[in-house]
Amino acid sequence: MKELEDVLKTNHRIPLHKKAILNVFITYNGLRDAMQNILKPFDLSVEQFNVLRILRGAKSKPVSLNYIQERMVSKMSNTTRLVDKLILKGYVERFVCEKNRRKVDIYITRTGLDVLEQLDTVVDDSEYRITSNLSDQELEQLNLLLNKLR
Repeated sequence: MKELEDVLKTNHRIPLHKKAILNVFITYNGLRDAMQNILKPFDLSVEQFNVLRILRGAKSKPVSLNYIQERMVSKMSNTTRLVDKLILKGYVERFVCEKNRRKVDIYITRTGLDVLEQLDTVVDDSEYRITSNLSDQELEQLNLLLNKLR
């Protein structure tokens, strides 16, 4: 296992607190790249995939843009733009509420559910492979530490 200094190709000792932050960022980028590679054949971004999973979790009930935004992993995402792109792909539908024209209801389509079903196994296998060198106890500890850091 390479030390962070080796990964960054530096001869300087990195203070522990900086090392922790850098490790989180480098790990995040590696995980994001792996996820993007999985989603690329499906013409989905990580953020679009996140929206689809949020909509599937709503169990066919209409949801608002605000509902999606509150549940996004990346809060920096432009939810309206993401939904618009998913509509163009046929994965999502948007309806203006007849009673309140300012309210927009968003649904996942059968096509959106089908693409998620195809991705479920691929994503689960990838997540398992990525974490396979950690024991259950280490995964619990990692989650505990990341929760504490957050």
